[in-house]
Amino acid sequence: MVYNNITMTDLAAEYDVSKYERPSVTVDIVLFTIRERRLNVLLVRRGQWPFEGHLALPGGFVRPAETLDEAAGRELEEETGVAGIFLEQLRSFGDPGRDPRTWVITIAYTALLPSDKHVLRAGTDAAEAIWHAVEDMPSELAFDHTMILNYALLELRRRVLSDSSLIKNLLPQRFTLTRLQEVYEILLGRALDKRNFRKWLQSENLVQATTEEERGSHRPARLYEFVLESASRL
Repeated sequence: MVYNNITMTDLAAEYDVSKYERPSVTVDIVLFTIRERRLNVLLVRRGQWPFEGHLALPGGFVRPAETLDEAAGRELEEETGVAGIFLEQLRSFGDPGRDPRTWVITIAYTALLPSDKHVLRAGTDAAEAIWHAVEDMPSELAFDHTMILNYALLELRRRVLSDSSLIKNLLPQRFTLTRLQEVYEILLGRALDKRNFRKWLQSENLVQATTEEERGSHRPARLYEFVLESASRL
């Protein structure tokens, strides 16, 4: 391609990359799940400087010739043992001084998954990988991970109100309405009125009754299943 008799090769030869600062790029992953009726997030305990011994989100530096998505999947598996899940890009964070090592811009990823299908295994520079209750978080995580986590939590609660597909992985194929409401309440962090919740389900045609019932110490409860991918705001 030619611009005013100057070729792209000529332009590239004249370009001085040393004139511009080049930040390092990392990825950080925010994984949510429900454990013991509480919302949890996956954290690692850092095994080296900086913030050695502090809890942090799993993540690390993007390698040359590696896409952001590839880096996120690799770092998550290396540090926690969790693999084979779809990670959605959340947003970037690049405040000056967020990393004491150098100028670092990070791309945050997030996902919601059942914890019982993944065995945690710490690796690389992570000394420990744990599920941690969101409501009992330490005052500060490493780097700016508290800010990243808070942003991811707000986004989760915003989206769960409009996209029922987010919680499908947290429930069996068939479930009671009581269990469904409980999952919504855990994700939203607030109680829902039973009558209004069921009116909303009915108005949105979100679930449908099956012919099966759950039997236990109490009277049998009808089992339901999802019929829609999304729903409007509660």
